Amino acid sequence: MSATGSRLLTLADYEAAARSRFEPPVWDYVAGGAGQERTLAANLAAFDEVRLRPRMLSGAGAPDTTATVLGRTWRVPVGIAPVAYHTLAHPEGEVATARAAGTAGVPLVVSTFAGLPFKEIAAAAHSPLWLQVYCFRDRATTRELVEAAEQAGFEALVLTVDAPRLGRRLRDVRNDFRLPRGIEPANLPADDFRSPSGHALTAFDPALDWSVVEWLRSVSSLPVLVKGVLTGADARRARDAGADGIVVSNHGGRQLDGAPATLDVLPEIAAAVDSCPVLLDGGVRRGTDVLAALALGADAVLVGRPVLHGLAVAGQQGVEDVLDILAEELTETMVLTGTPSARHADPVLVHGRPEPLPEPAPRHVPGPAPALRREHLHGSLSEPVLDTMTFLNEVTQRYPDAVSFAPGRPYDGFFDTADVFGHLRRYLDHLEGEGASPEAIRSALYQYGPTAGQIRELIAESLRKDEGIDVPPESVVVTVGAQEAMFLAVRALIASPEDALLVASPCYVGITGAARLLDVVPTPVDEAPDGFRCADLEAVIRRERARGCRPRAFYVVPDHSNPSGTTLPLRTRHELLDLAERHDLLILEDSPYRLVSPGEQLPTLKSLDRTRRVVHLGSYAKSLFPGARVGFAVADQQVVGVDGRTGLLADELAKIKSMVTVNTSSISQAVVAGMLLTGGGRAAPLNTRSAAHYGDSLRVTLEQLEQQLPEAERTRLGVRWNTPDGGFFLGVRVPFRADDSALTRSAEQFGVIWTPMSYFHPQGGGEHMLRLSVSYLTHEQITEGIGRLARFIRAESAR
Repeated sequence: MSATGSRLLTLADYEAAARSRFEPPVWDYVAGGAGQERTLAANLAAFDEVRLRPRMLSGAGAPDTTATVLGRTWRVPVGIAPVAYHTLAHPEGEVATARAAGTAGVPLVVSTFAGLPFKEIAAAAHSPLWLQVYCFRDRATTRELVEAAEQAGFEALVLTVDAPRLGRRLRDVRNDFRLPRGIEPANLPADDFRSPSGHALTAFDPALDWSVVEWLRSVSSLPVLVKGVLTGADARRARDAGADGIVVSNHGGRQLDGAPATLDVLPEIAAAVDSCPVLLDGGVRRGTDVLAALALGADAVLVGRPVLHGLAVAGQQGVEDVLDILAEELTETMVLTGTPSARHADPVLVHGRPEPLPEPAPRHVPGPAPALRREHLHGSLSEPVLDTMTFLNEVTQRYPDAVSFAPGRPYDGFFDTADVFGHLRRYLDHLEGEGASPEAIRSALYQYGPTAGQIRELIAESLRKDEGIDVPPESVVVTVGAQEAMFLAVRALIASPEDALLVASPCYVGITGAARLLDVVPTPVDEAPDGFRCADLEAVIRRERARGCRPRAFYVVPDHSNPSGTTLPLRTRHELLDLAERHDLLILEDSPYRLVSPGEQLPTLKSLDRTRRVVHLGSYAKSLFPGARVGFAVADQQVVGVDGRTGLLADELAKIKSMVTVNTSSISQAVVAGMLLTGGGRAAPLNTRSAAHYGDSLRVTLEQLEQQLPEAERTRLGVRWNTPDGGFFLGVRVPFRADDSALTRSAEQFGVIWTPMSYFHPQGGGEHMLRLSVSYLTHEQITEGIGRLARFIRAESAR
C-alpha cells in the first residue's frame, strides 16, 4: 500500500502526485532532464505516434516477459536508468530504489552522482547493479569510482559519451538552480557540486575519443555499455572499440537542437550492431512503449523519471508500483498483439510497417533443409540456466587434469556390476512368491507397465520404514528421476499466469529449468546468511498477492540442500507447515541427500504433515542406483472434479506422465525393487557405507579449508564458508566475482574447478559465492584440490 492510500493507475498519475512533493525549482530540475527540454518532448511524441498492430486468435497463451541481457535474466525487459540524487525524492534514495529493483527482478543503473555510497546500495540490492560512468579530466577519479563499484559487486559499466556539456536547461538557468544543502554525490571527492551543469563543464574530460572504451576496459573486468549513441555509424564504432552493449539515449549530455528521438533512430542502430545488446532510454511511460521499443530492435528499455516519481510518492513501494504497472501493461499488450515472448517482438507489430503475407508453398527442390533460427524455437532455450551445465561440462572436459568440485554425482566405488543381476533376480523371485504367473513376470520386465509405476507398494513401504512417511501406495507415482517428478508437479499446480511458483533461493537448477520449459518464471525467496526464514517466505507471499498473483507452491530442499548445504531446523519445519496451512500453500519437498548423510536425520516435512500440504519428491539416484533413474512423487492431496468426484493428485500427475514418458523403465524399477527387498524393505541399510564415506569427505574438505586458509588470512581476505552436517555440498564466499571467467582462470591456471553459485539464483544473486561438491572425490583429491583452490583465491583477491 503506497502513501497515497492505494496504488495509482498509471505512470502519469505518479508524475502528477510527485509534483506536489518537490519545491518548484527542484521539480523543474527533476522534470527537465539532463538535456534540452525539447528532448523529452520529442521522445514522448515519438512513442505517442506509435500504433501497434493487434493479432487475433494467435494461440500464444500466457506471454513470457523475461529478457536476457549480458547473461542475466530480467523478469521484464525494463531496467532503471541512471538518475542522479535519488535522495532529492526520498531520504532512503538509491537504497529504496535498489530494494524495489530486486523485488521487481530488474537491474538498477546507479548514477555517478548517486546520493548514497555504493556499498550501502549494493547491500540492499538483490538484482544486478550497473554503474553509469562519466569520464573526468582526472582519470584517477574515474578509476577509483569504477574500482569502488566493482568491489561493491556491480556487474557492468555504462559509459555516458554525450558529455562533457550537459544540456542548457532553461528552467534551471531561470531558477539559478542549486542543489539543496546536504544533497551531494556520496562516491566522489569533495567539490562544489551544487551547480550540476557548471561542475560538468569544469570536471568532465572534453577531449574524449573512442579509445576511452579501451581505457575503461583496461581498468576494469566489467562489461562496458556505451550510452548516448544516436547513429548507426557511432554504434558500430562503439562495438568495434570493444563495447559490450549500446544504450540509445539523448539524455546524458547536450544534444543538438532538434536531435532525433531515440525511438526514431533505434531501428538503424539495432541493424548496425545486431551482435550485441541494444537498450533504449528516454520517453518510456507505458507498457505499449516497452513493446514498441522491443519490436523496433531494443533488447530492453531503461526508465528514469517515473522511478523518481514513484520514489517521491511512496518510497520503495512507489518504485515497486511503477515497475509493476509497466510489467502489467506490457503483459496485456503482448496478449493483445499475440506476442508470445519479448524475444518474439518484431517490426511488423508496429502499424505502418508492412506485414508480410503468407508466401505460397515453394516447389520441393531436393537439398539440405535451411538452418533453423533460434528465435523461432521455444524461448526457454535461450535461458542461461540451460547453458550453465553445458559450460561446466566443457570446462571439465577442456581441463581433464583439474580437480573438479563441480559434479554432484554419487561416488561409484561401492558399486559392483554383478550385483545388478542379483537384484533383478531378487525381484523376480519376489513376484513369483507373490503368486505371479510366468506370463505376468515376463510382462513386468518386457512391457511398458502401469504409468504410475509397478513398484509403488515397495516404495510406500520403504518410505514408512525409513522416513516415517505413512501414505497409501496409490499416492505414489514412480518417475524418471526426481527431475520428472518436479516437472509433473509444476505442470499440474501452476495452471495460469497468475499462479506463482515460489522457490528457496539459491535453489537446485532442475526446478528452475523445469519451470522455464513450462513457461513458468519462478519467484525466489532469498535465503538469509543464517539460512531460510519463514518470515521471508511470508513477505513474498503477501507481495505476490498484492501484485494480483496467487502463490500455489513453494519448492525447498530442507535437508543438506543443493547448492548451499543448509538444513532447516525442526522448529522452522513446523513453522513452515503452519504457514502453508494459513496461506493455502503446497510445499514441494525435495530431499535426496538424507539417506546418504551420516547421523540421525530430522523428520521430513511429509512425515510431519497432518493436513496434506506437502508433495514429497524423492529419488533413488543418490542412495541406491544413479543409472536406474528411478524417482517418485508422493501426492496424497485430494482433488475434487466439477462433477463432485474425488481422487488423488497422484492420479493427475500420472495423466501428465502418460503424455511425457509413458512409464518409467520396467527394468530400472525391477532392479531398484530388488535392492529394497535386499534391505528388508528399506533403503537405509544399503547406505551405511556411503553415508560414512560422504560424511568423511565433507569432514576432510572442511579441515583442509581451515588448514589452507587460516582464520586470520580468511578474515583479511573476506573469505568464509558454511559447515553442513551432511549432503554433498557447501558454499564458499569470496571477495571477487565467482563467474564463468573466474572459473576458467581457476581451471586453466590453478587446476581446480568449482560451480558459480550464481547458477542457482533464478533472479540474480550469489555473484561472490561458489559451490563445492565433495561427493565424487577421494580424500587425496580433496586435499590437493583445496590447496589449489586456496592459491586461486589468494591470486584472484589480489587482482
